[in-house]
Amino acid sequence: MSNFTVCNKNDVTYLDIRMAMVKGLRTADEIKEATNACGECVGCETSLDWILSTVCRCRAVPLEAVVKAVKNGADTVEKVGEAVKAGTEPTCGKCKILIENIIAIGK
Repeated sequence: MSNFTVCNKNDVTYLDIRMAMVKGLRTADEIKEATNACGECVGCETSLDWILSTVCRCRAVPLEAVVKAVKNGADTVEKVGEAVKAGTEPTCGKCKILIENIIAIGK
């Protein structure tokens, strides 16, 4: 799955939202403010919560699982991968920067 438009009203893409998450933003309100996503169109209604709650699309690893692994001592991307499989898809790895951010800020 490549980049796609999430907010059809304001042309906000999946990558726009992910890059905001990499900066530490984790709530819908923070994402809406940073990206101009409307939060009300069909794309926002169907995808925003899912994007915010998932770190690794390839392995369908939830944010909550990665945060828990970090709190349990996984302090590198590799250790998070061992614990929850996030960032371990050999042909992808796009979530590694988000995992690094979660390690850095603990959330």
